[in-house]
Amino acid sequence: MNTQNDTPTIILIAGHWLGAWAWDDVLGHLDADRSRAVAITLPGLDEADPERSSRTLDDQVAAITEVLARRDVSADDPAVVVAHSGANAPVSLLLDRHPELVRRVVWVDSGPLASGTVFAPDLPEDVAELPLPAFDVLSQQASLDGLSAEVLDRFRARAVPEPGPVLRQAVELTNDARAAVPTTLVCCSIPSAQVLDLARGGHPMFAEVAGLETVEVVDLPTGHWPMWSRAGELAEVIHSAALAPRPNGRDRSDAGTRQVG
Repeated sequence: MNTQNDTPTIILIAGHWLGAWAWDDVLGHLDADRSRAVAITLPGLDEADPERSSRTLDDQVAAITEVLARRDVSADDPAVVVAHSGANAPVSLLLDRHPELVRRVVWVDSGPLASGTVFAPDLPEDVAELPLPAFDVLSQQASLDGLSAEVLDRFRARAVPEPGPVLRQAVELTNDARAAVPTTLVCCSIPSAQVLDLARGGHPMFAEVAGLETVEVVDLPTGHWPMWSRAGELAEVIHSAALAPRPNGRDRSDAGTRQVG
C-alpha cells in the first residue's frame, strides 16, 4: 500500500447492530498506511446511551455531518465515506443533503437506496428495538462466510439492538446531485456481475446503481462482513478508492470492475 500521507479524510460506518469497534482490524491497516481514517458509532448503537432506542435516521445523518465538520471536511476538502450494509440508509440521506462534502462513497456489500425505501415497513410501532438474530436465522439473510467461531462470539457479545425508529423510517430523497458523487461498489456476498445485471433490470435493491454517474466495481469474494473476514484486502480497496482521482466526466462503463484475491 502507498505510504504517502495524501489521502482525504475517510469515515467508516458499519451496518446494523455494529459500532465503530467493527472497523478495528481495517483501521489497523489504514493507520499503518497513515490514512486519515476514523470509524464512528451511529446514534442508537451506543449501548451507553439511555435513549438509544428512540434514535432516528435523521439523528444518524446529523451525527455523520457533525463528524465531518469536526474533521474540517468541506466542499474544498471532501471526505471519503465508507458505508457497510444497513449504513446505506443514513449515508444515502447524507449524499442527498450534502453531496458536496463527499469526494467518493464506498459501499461495502451494500449500495444506495431509492427514495421511499423502508428497511422494515412491517415492524410494529410498539417494537422499540431489534436485537441481533440467532446466527442460523441471520445466515438466511446475509452470508457468514469467512467468520470464525471466535469472530461470531465477539459479534454476539458486542452487538447492540437496532432502534425501531431507524428501521421504520422512510429514506426520502430529493437531490439528484447525489448520483454524481463518485462511487465504489465493493461486492462481497453477491458477485459484481450479478449486482450490475440486477441494477440494469431495475431490481429494487440495486436500481439506484443504474443511475450513478461514475462507478468503480470491486469484487472481494467473502461473506457480508468483510471487515472481519478480509480486513487487509478491504483496507487496500478503501485506500485505493480514497486516492482515486475525481472524475471530470460521466463514466458508466463496467471497465472499472476488478477482483481482489
